Amino acid sequence: MVSRNREALDQITFMPAILRGEVEASTQTDFLGATLDIPVGIGPVGMSGLIWPDAECILARAAAKAGIPYTLSTVASQTPEDVASALGDHAWFQLYPPRDPDVRRDMLHRAQKAGFTTAVLTADLPAASRRERQIRSGLTQPPKLTPRILAQVAIKPAWAMGMATRGMPRMRLIDDYAPGTKGLTLNNHAGYQLRTTPDWDYLRAMRDEWPGHLIVKGVLDHRDVKPLEDAGVDAIWVSNHGGRQFDGAPAGLNLLPAIRAATELPIVFDGGVEGGLDILRAVAMGADLVMLARGWHYALGALGRDGPDHLAHILKSDLLSNMGQMALERVKDVRGQLADSIAPA
Repeated sequence: MVSRNREALDQITFMPAILRGEVEASTQTDFLGATLDIPVGIGPVGMSGLIWPDAECILARAAAKAGIPYTLSTVASQTPEDVASALGDHAWFQLYPPRDPDVRRDMLHRAQKAGFTTAVLTADLPAASRRERQIRSGLTQPPKLTPRILAQVAIKPAWAMGMATRGMPRMRLIDDYAPGTKGLTLNNHAGYQLRTTPDWDYLRAMRDEWPGHLIVKGVLDHRDVKPLEDAGVDAIWVSNHGGRQFDGAPAGLNLLPAIRAATELPIVFDGGVEGGLDILRAVAMGADLVMLARGWHYALGALGRDGPDHLAHILKSDLLSNMGQMALERVKDVRGQLADSIAPA
């Protein structure tokens, strides 16, 4: 499914512009009443701290500096309170739905108190996926220091020193509600033991409990849009969970136009996006905001603390470069430049 996401993006082409003179382009985008510097956000990744020490706080600070949303996962290696001091104006909390309503209310209360203003209900992972590669590798929660892993740690001294300082990463928020669950594989960790499969009543209850903006992540079917509007959501997140959960799912990009036609709500999109051109492709198909997750973590792995700032610079520069090829003043103007929509003379 990952390749399906990539193939869908590559199918989108644009008509370049000629003889338009100099055009002053702006990447600023309005989303849920806020003006973002670029139409990009940092998507949630579980156990970010396993990829780089203090990853959640580093990414939150980078998002605040870039003026874009940062999304903390329920199964992150830091709690909402841990990242509170690093949050900017666009702090999102992604909820994997706990079965116990008291746990849900407490998680949401903690997120709100820590400074998160938007809640994201993840609906695109109703059952645990097999994750066979992780099972074969023996990866557990929290991680075990096997000889194979120790050999890998030995050739990454900066990562190793950071981990030695901060301690072994674990799902700290989950630990508060399911203590003593150790040594579980990552497709059977404590987070799964706490979770339920949400229904429409669950969503309505969450809407009543959360005072800020509420987004539902994992929408692919345009027939779900009207019930979501009726439930009071503020935006829709089109996603097939990054192409890593259900191999039978379609590429989200191919379904964006139908969802865009079905609603005036803002739309968030993720799935295979790798740069500024891909961001424009998603916007052209109907998205208002595009989320990357892996890319920010690759940046951390490559450059450490400096990586996310550098990636934000790359994405903005790439957006401006591609907008220049089409003489676009605003990002949303790209919807008029789809090559398939311009009839030949």
